[in-house]
Amino acid sequence: MSLNDLKLNSKLPKTGTSIFAVMTQLAREYNAVNLSQGFPDFPVSEELIRLVDKYMKKGCNQYALMPGVPELRMAISKMFTENHDVNYHPDKEINIVAGATQGLYTTISAFVRKRDEVIIFEPAYDSYAPAVEVNGGVVKFVELHFPGFRIDWGKVEKLISHKTKMIIINTPHNPTGTLLYEDDLLQLERLTKGTDILVLSDEVYEHLTFDKLQHLSVCRFPGLRKRSLVIGSFGKTFHATGWKLGFVLAPEILMKEFRKLHQFIVFTVNTPIQHAIAEYLQDS
Repeated sequence: MSLNDLKLNSKLPKTGTSIFAVMTQLAREYNAVNLSQGFPDFPVSEELIRLVDKYMKKGCNQYALMPGVPELRMAISKMFTENHDVNYHPDKEINIVAGATQGLYTTISAFVRKRDEVIIFEPAYDSYAPAVEVNGGVVKFVELHFPGFRIDWGKVEKLISHKTKMIIINTPHNPTGTLLYEDDLLQLERLTKGTDILVLSDEVYEHLTFDKLQHLSVCRFPGLRKRSLVIGSFGKTFHATGWKLGFVLAPEILMKEFRKLHQFIVFTVNTPIQHAIAEYLQDS
């Protein structure tokens, strides 16, 4: 029996190689400007690199705790208190992950079951839908229209049913660069009130806002915070995408479920970089 005779039942039969990987390969092949990927073309802070080197030489090279280095979780908690006036408990409500994509995948895997429906706004980061589908979920798309790429909440309301398990939002938005405003989040709060719908809020570009606009996290809205998991990324914030370090914030009841899968997907992530970023964050 040859390998070609094996009968495989693909979990993602319609999914090929990520468009990001395809376009990046073409950019390298033709020495072209790569507009497809969040790939910074400026250096990482020399101070941050020095701190990584410091903690490697200090011996911080073994497994960290499963939720992440305590100093980093405390620094994140402080950051969200200062930026959003909310308090996430560093032990019970914050978890360090191997990049935002892992945080997204683990969150979806922890909560989406077979035939659960998940609302996604497109264009969208290309990991959302496959993560839903591989876990047996059903994607319901809401299209964002040029030029404003704003959400039509009337369409969202019509899509919500007893099967709706999760709504995935992304602000600042990839790839359009638009933001969700207070009215958007109040609408989302209204539509999910009295339901068991979870909100997965991809906020990896939180610190990359322009034109004096303000990023509004879901955690600022009490009705959303209690049902939301917030995803953040140090790779994006410190333009060190190859380090793959991010975090997830969630109420304790949701974080307990998240960690059940996190421990078996990666268990823990890069130790010296966690220590380095924890110290780096002391300088606001």
